[in-house]
This record gives sequence, C-alpha cells and structure tokens, in this order.
Amino acid sequence: MAKKWFALYTKSRSEKKVNQELIFKGIECYLPIEKKLKQWSDRKKWVEEPFIRSYIFVKSEEHELQNILNTVGVVSVISFGGKPAKVQEEHLNIIKSILSSNENFELSTEIFKPGEKVEVESGSLKGLSGELVHHLNKYKVLVRIDSINQNILIKINPSHLKKV
Repeated sequence: MAKKWFALYTKSRSEKKVNQELIFKGIECYLPIEKKLKQWSDRKKWVEEPFIRSYIFVKSEEHELQNILNTVGVVSVISFGGKPAKVQEEHLNIIKSILSSNENFELSTEIFKPGEKVEVESGSLKGLSGELVHHLNKYKVLVRIDSINQNILIKINPSHLKKV
C-alpha cells in the first residue's frame, strides 16, 4: 500500500515538538513555518510560527496512523465522513511555494462563494491557480485546500493574473 499525506491536529503550541518527535520516530512529516514580525511594547522581533496552527502533515500508510496518534502532543487525525482525510501532495507544494514567495498572504477558513478562476502569470507564484476574490477593497487569490478545510488568501496585483 502506498504512503499518503494526512493532516494531524496537535495540542495548541505543540506543533514543533510533535514535528521533532515524529522525525525521531522516522516518520516523514511537514510542518509549514512562516516568519512573522512580532511587535512587543519595547521591541520588534522576527519569529517562526506554524503557518496553520495545530496542524502538521505526515506521510504514512493509513493503518500506521493509530501508532502515530500515540505521539505526545497529537490530538487526532483530521477526518471527514469518519475516514482520515488524504491531503494531495500538490496542495502541500502550493503551501511551500507560497511560504517561499515574497507575496503577502493570509490564512482563512471563511467560506467564499465560487468566483472567477484565475492563474498567476507573472511573479514568484507564476502558475498558481485559484479563485479571484474581492475582499476588503483588495484583490486576492483564494487557494482552497479542501482536504483540511482551509483556504489561503494571497494579496496580489490583478495585473499578474489571467483568466483560466
């Protein structure tokens, strides 16, 4: 049986510890990390935080998930209809390309009505496709990752887009 990607739900603020524990167990995993500039009353500092709070992705066979659930900090496997939700590798690659780009983005679980399908034709996200969303007087591209019920909104100049 081939290994597939699955999403795990972790205890709050335990994503990095779970990631280290899974690596120690020899399990292939991916924890998307973003750098954010945090403001305190006396200083600013760049910090690395999980891109999707309390989520980590593992590549395994479905029957191995029960063993992975025994990892300290793991709460559950994200499931739909009582079955573990498989995450397409293509969606993880989209997250990786967004995190490595210079584009402004935000994560959203809002439900949007389907809009016009677009593809980015220039810039660091060239080739990325999604829906055009007009949100708070700014144009953004919405990329849906249905398997984990998450959306990524990327603020983008409409001149970089073309209709699909």
